[in-house]
Amino acid sequence: MITDSRLQKRMIRVLGSALLVMGSAFVSVGCKSEGPVEKAGKKVDQAVEEAKDKLNPEGPVEKAGKKIDQAVEEAKDK
Repeated sequence: MITDSRLQKRMIRVLGSALLVMGSAFVSVGCKSEGPVEKAGKKVDQAVEEAKDKLNPEGPVEKAGKKIDQAVEEAKDK
């Protein structure tokens, strides 16, 4: 049986790997307009973040930082 800490470590490792792959895909493409792959990638990233948050809930500082990051991303997209 997998313990909670092993599962959490495994999920973080998988999520980190997925984010790394997605990040390098975005860097290599470098397009201003988002295609279907980029949109799907953002949805995957969001799902990964939500799963990570369920395993390891955020505190108020992390939540504030995430909102700032989202605002920066939205400003870049405009």
